[in-house]
Amino acid sequence: MKKPILAFTALLIALTFLNSCSTVPVTGRSQLNMIPSSEMLSMSFQQYDQFLAENQASQDQANAQMVKRVGQKIQAAVEQYLQQNGYADLLEGYEWEFNLVDNEQVNAWCMPGGKVVVYTGILPITKDETGLAVVMGHEIAHAVAEHGNERMSQQLMQQAGATGLMLALSEKPAETQMIWSTVYGYGSQYAVMLPYSRTHESEADHLGLIFMSMAGYNPQEAPAFWERMSSVGGAKPPEILSTHPSDDTRISNLNKWMPEAMTYYNKSGGTSTGVNSNTSGSNNSNNSETNGKPVQIIRKK
Repeated sequence: MKKPILAFTALLIALTFLNSCSTVPVTGRSQLNMIPSSEMLSMSFQQYDQFLAENQASQDQANAQMVKRVGQKIQAAVEQYLQQNGYADLLEGYEWEFNLVDNEQVNAWCMPGGKVVVYTGILPITKDETGLAVVMGHEIAHAVAEHGNERMSQQLMQQAGATGLMLALSEKPAETQMIWSTVYGYGSQYAVMLPYSRTHESEADHLGLIFMSMAGYNPQEAPAFWERMSSVGGAKPPEILSTHPSDDTRISNLNKWMPEAMTYYNKSGGTSTGVNSNTSGSNNSNNSETNGKPVQIIRKK
């Protein structure tokens, strides 16, 4: 009697995995996403509205509008890329929002469905629209790559297994909500997301670089932003960097992806306000020495 049960369980687990496998845009990595998109979006929208109701929106209209402007440009780039590459269904049900909240933390995040929050505390580090595009591109990439769904799926599998997972999703919404709260641990005063894995962070770097480039923001500015981020807080960097790649690894990866990103940037025409906001102008893509060619980035010592 046990053998048929074990065989059925094994078959069920195999089918669950096969039906739940998906591919991350840009990187092509296979991932396990077992939570229905409708569930993810429903919980995201509810949590996002609650957060905005309990946290003060910034009264700095200029910066608030900058956050919306950069967000909308990256949104358009994401939609264009996914449409052109057969991933348009990933954005089904998205209801994009871009809000700046008055909080001194050095932080920003994007929940499933395109729900973005930027904290005022990160603006001195982003400095301008291009720096902000690095951050927002990275955080939006986490949502587009469905990293939250992947983390929830992993936790559910660890706790319940395949059969328990289906039961939790269909008959125990409270358990699903509990896993959500574990992965997206947003409190009423502060939004603290449990760290992504280093794989997720590197993947968000890659996708974010492509998205900001398609939006017309110079990707050559990304290394300088991450340099500034890594120097904040001295020996204890901001929580947002807790599981990010090391500085050397990140710069090495950005070097590797930069030719690809520059191709998208040059195709965009580099006409975004974010490019023009770089007052030094030293990294403008119209420079004949770098236009369309691989760019080697040297990390400052």
